[in-house]
Amino acid sequence: MDKKSVAAADGKPPQEPRDAGPTGPYRPGYELVAEQILELIAELRLEPGERMPTEKDLASRLGTSRTVVREAVKILSAIGRVRAQKGRGLYVTDDEGLLGSSRWAGFFLPTDLEHVYQLFEFRRVQEAAASRLAATRATPAELRAIEAAAEMCREGHLTGRRALFDRGDDDFHIGIATAAHNPFLVAAVREARRLQRQSSTIGLHGAVGGHAAEAVEEHAAMYRAIREGDPEAAAEAATVHLDNTLDDYRREIQRRVFG
Repeated sequence: MDKKSVAAADGKPPQEPRDAGPTGPYRPGYELVAEQILELIAELRLEPGERMPTEKDLASRLGTSRTVVREAVKILSAIGRVRAQKGRGLYVTDDEGLLGSSRWAGFFLPTDLEHVYQLFEFRRVQEAAASRLAATRATPAELRAIEAAAEMCREGHLTGRRALFDRGDDDFHIGIATAAHNPFLVAAVREARRLQRQSSTIGLHGAVGGHAAEAVEEHAAMYRAIREGDPEAAAEAATVHLDNTLDDYRREIQRRVFG
């Protein structure tokens, strides 16, 4: 009897595929597939409440078995990212778990300048950490995704297409968090950026546009450090980027308030 058959007989989830990573221990296949499903949700831009591909479709897309997909879905259900409805299929959950929107919205005021500054401070901490981890954990595919997002930002800036710049900016920062291989960081980065977009009601929208040229070069510096596997340089580049974005935001608020 082979290893897969023994695992099935013992009632344990299948262990394939397994990935040791560059230095770490082997990981069960269903953990890797759970991460791939989260990446797929981001790639498809599925919103909370939207229906996901079926288990069969996921298995086909990810090149694994439905049994492994089913175990991965159990993990994602447990952390509040996916909801399985009997007879109806899989859905992106409308409650993102521990770091879900409903738990942040109760105290964040997008028109309170102090709250906005504190949010920048929080982003500075989380994105420096994400960049540091990404420099040691990013896969070649994740590096390509980060580079593509940075280039999208550059193109959006050079052509004056604000929506393209914003999309690239989102993909860039979420891409780095994803490359950190820590789902809590991904959730935190995504939610902090969502809250920051809310603060456009007091001028952030214009401020980010004014910082676009510098942001393009700062993104490039962050990407280079991550690609070169230099965690401290990556964290420093992320810190510089967030500090400069905040400084530009403050200048824009002063301009709008004092004319």
